[in-house]
Amino acid sequence: MFGLIIGSFLNVVILRLPKNKSIAYPPSHCQTCHKELTPIELIPLFSYLFLRGRCKGCGVRISPRYSLIELLNGLIYILILSVYGIQLETFFALGLASLLIVVTFIDLDHLLIPNKITSTILIWVVTESVVQLASNQISITIMLDRFYGLLLGGGLFLIIAIITKGAMGGGDIKLMGALGYYFGLTHTLGLIFFSFTIGGVLSIALVALKVKSRKDVIPFGPFICLAAFVMLIYGEHIINWYTNLS
Repeated sequence: MFGLIIGSFLNVVILRLPKNKSIAYPPSHCQTCHKELTPIELIPLFSYLFLRGRCKGCGVRISPRYSLIELLNGLIYILILSVYGIQLETFFALGLASLLIVVTFIDLDHLLIPNKITSTILIWVVTESVVQLASNQISITIMLDRFYGLLLGGGLFLIIAIITKGAMGGGDIKLMGALGYYFGLTHTLGLIFFSFTIGGVLSIALVALKVKSRKDVIPFGPFICLAAFVMLIYGEHIINWYTNLS
């Protein structure tokens, strides 16, 4: 339920942030008739079912994507909790997951990753490491490892952007740097690998299915976020498997 509620708020951020609108005011309303939504119309997921997918004021069809984002965030929260258990790290992992959902859908809609989001992610992950350091959960060595992850992730994507003359966007560079700090050096290598693997496979599939043409721009941010979800949930298992294999 907490994941669904946060997911409802994510919809507001995804809709308003790229337009430089306040996420607090005005209150949630119909995008067509501008009727302010009542409490019963704001219940995550269930309001869509109760209203049968239509605005109570004007009857216009409500996009099911709002409910899908709420459900997605809720399911991801359950998955993260099942892996991490109840601890401080879980709280920061949940926050990061929600921010990645915002990045994914904004990049899909507008082909950009706002600086406000990447800076929020960086502040979020740095705050986690500072809290962990203060509570003796991590050492200075781990803090340095995370800094090296930032340099690897952000630095590599910066080099790619320079070589390809801007094919990799500035938002991707900042996002990868922030995630590199969160995951640390070793896990960032896995993040980079899965980003390009997932990006390559899905891009080929989209072109093959004629959803996209070869000339269409395909945002890379969602691939980074999907790879981050993989590392967030299965990263430790993947690294351990690879270490034992080698």
